[in-house]
Amino acid sequence: MFVKVVNPNTTWSMTARIGACARAVAGPGTSVEAVSPAMGPPSIESHYDEALAVPGILEEIRKGERDGADGYVIACFGDPGLDAAREIASGPVVGIAEAAMHTASMLGRSFSIVTTLGRTTGRAWDLTRRYGMREACRGIHACEVPVLALDSDPDACKIVTGTCLDALYEDGSDVVVLGCAGMADLCARISADIGVPVVDGVAAATLTVQSLVTMRLTTGKRGEFSAPPPKRYSGLLEGFTTDR
Repeated sequence: MFVKVVNPNTTWSMTARIGACARAVAGPGTSVEAVSPAMGPPSIESHYDEALAVPGILEEIRKGERDGADGYVIACFGDPGLDAAREIASGPVVGIAEAAMHTASMLGRSFSIVTTLGRTTGRAWDLTRRYGMREACRGIHACEVPVLALDSDPDACKIVTGTCLDALYEDGSDVVVLGCAGMADLCARISADIGVPVVDGVAAATLTVQSLVTMRLTTGKRGEFSAPPPKRYSGLLEGFTTDR
């Protein structure tokens, strides 16, 4: 089985860590390739960043189709481009927010999300509603550590851990979801420190894709997620033309 993990930002040091976390949970016989797009933002911390990341994500999905990928993980907690990726992928595509929330819902009655910047919490709340998790999610808390600082700030783990503890006490929740792919390698350490299950979406999504492929399940293609209609694009998007 070949699972392709797409980190939608262009920071390859983060992609390497994400890939290592995905490989750590992948089962025997599962090959994991972690990639960053050739174009896009170095981190995703705004709606603008997210919108401009999507073409690069879709290009990586198209490459995966050519290379025989069985399924895909979109490794950004905003799950950018997820619906579009499902239209063009033959195998299942899973976002890390989607997988993390569903996993957390099976570990307790409620969960809290700890993310990076406060400006991203609105998007996370939107996703709780989309995934039917609004009632289970007791709160979304920002540690105010920028995405790239997760890799460079020596105090990042301490700050994230402290925010997780605050979230537990404030929300009375049973589980913590880490709201950034850049936090994936902190998961086990934080869980040991705070004494509750901590869910990393990269691991959860990788195993979800692996399970779906094993069950020979993929996205339904009868309606909304069928291939996009043939259409010629222009300018910078000419390469995304679907009529050829």
